[in-house]
Amino acid sequence: MPVARSFTTPAGLLFNTVRAERVKDFELFLGHLRLALDKATDPGIRAQARGWRMFKAAEPGPNATVLYLFVLDPVVAGADYSLGRILSDAYPDTAQLNEIWKLYTSSVVGGGSLLNLTPLMPVVPPVVPPGPKTVPPAPGVKPSAVAPGAKPPAVAPGAVPPGTPPVR
Repeated sequence: MPVARSFTTPAGLLFNTVRAERVKDFELFLGHLRLALDKATDPGIRAQARGWRMFKAAEPGPNATVLYLFVLDPVVAGADYSLGRILSDAYPDTAQLNEIWKLYTSSVVGGGSLLNLTPLMPVVPPVVPPGPKTVPPAPGVKPSAVAPGAKPPAVAPGAVPPGTPPVR
């Protein structure tokens, strides 16, 4: 059975939408989470912590909320990123854990949104060799029969160059 808070791609994001009036509580919660990640003894949580970065968006979220993002890169494939599990490993005292968890639950609007991210490798378009340059003739001038870059045929002295209109 797959874990609810796991990633199936090399990187992931967790979005947390926080009530503006509860930002201090949420950031206190983040302090507890960071300590839990930093002091983890479980090798799995330690591996998760290495790719876990926390950000606060400068722009306001929906309905004047504040957005916090966890950027997880790289993710530990199949690992459980549930916050409660990580915190309970670091804070075995149930009363303390409940107080920390209240900071989270009273701050967020709904649960965090999880996004699986796959690195994008843009396709480089093929290089098309440039074709011969053609210069359009000046207005009122007939196109030359001479190819661009080629020398025009030699004209004998006193001869009329080809394409010259007859004199009347």
